[in-house]
Amino acid sequence: MKLEPLQLDGAYLVRLEPRGDTRGHLERLFCRDTFAELGLADCRRQVSHVVNASRLTLRGLHFQRAPHAETKLIWICDGVLFDVLADLRPQSPTYGRWQGLEVHAGEPVMIYAPAGLAHGYLTLSERSAMVYFIDTPYAAHAAAGVRWDDPQLAIDWPAAPEVISERDLTLPSLAELKP
Repeated sequence: MKLEPLQLDGAYLVRLEPRGDTRGHLERLFCRDTFAELGLADCRRQVSHVVNASRLTLRGLHFQRAPHAETKLIWICDGVLFDVLADLRPQSPTYGRWQGLEVHAGEPVMIYAPAGLAHGYLTLSERSAMVYFIDTPYAAHAAAGVRWDDPQLAIDWPAAPEVISERDLTLPSLAELKP
């Protein structure tokens, strides 16, 4: 696997390197040594699978507050998503910036999102699914988020969402976010 830095400090695009023959192929999804060499978190504490039933479903932008802040390794295993990371770390050189990537299942890539980045996505296919490898267990009381349409972030979504949860509609803006 090769890790390529994204535009947000500490975030990476993980390029998988399929190896195969006529039988099929193998892709290494995680290597503790490779991650440790770069000082990255071991994202094998919790694994979650999310399935989305319809196109233009928006989830996010979610994160967990310290001390339960999550580092995630995100793998799109079905469909097409516009995946977004937003830097909410006040001391980060990329604070308040976002990056979006259109990711297709079957593409040999994953996204590494360090703690302090909010994550969200818009589904671009009728069905989609992703797997999160996370470095810490989920703590419901630490769950937080910021609005997907926050004017300060000004995320350029590829389409208007049609399905959004009530929770996500009531998330605060970045300016309203309490430390």
